[in-house]
Amino acid sequence: MPTRHQGNAQEQRALNTYIKLLRAVDSLAARLQPQFTEAGLTWSQFGVLEVLYHLGPMCQSELGTKLLKSGGNITLVVDNLEKRKLVRRERSSEDRRFITVYLTRTGEKLISTQFPHHVSSIVQEMSVLTANEQEELGRLCRKLGLQQINDAPRSDVKEGDGGKAKESKPKRTKKVEN
Repeated sequence: MPTRHQGNAQEQRALNTYIKLLRAVDSLAARLQPQFTEAGLTWSQFGVLEVLYHLGPMCQSELGTKLLKSGGNITLVVDNLEKRKLVRRERSSEDRRFITVYLTRTGEKLISTQFPHHVSSIVQEMSVLTANEQEELGRLCRKLGLQQINDAPRSDVKEGDGGKAKESKPKRTKKVEN
């Protein structure tokens, strides 16, 4: 459904693209949602489990940043996962403001069985696009998603590095506890 806005060509093109992007995301999410519902998880809960599964224990605030969630939202998500004994939290003894979130054995078992199904579903959904189209879509989404970051002054960019910040690599410690 195209926009009904009677603006100039640039406005109509931007709005139509935005509508198509949102509708595609909503459609894809609706088709993937049943696998989360079956596991009793929300998208955010699945995201937390997946990040911990692949990257290992992580500070709760960093987890929120990676998943684009507010501090309050990530706290609620982790609270609910902790109630189900899928994760546990540990407050740093050096700086009590830092809380590290760990995947429990129960959480690891759940995500290790759910993640392959998720990957399979994503591969199936993306199969309507060629490999080149998938790469182009990924590039365009990244460009769009990083626009605000790229427009803001960045303290991690050094003069002479071509405007590219050094990406920090998270620790890949896989510690599972119960």
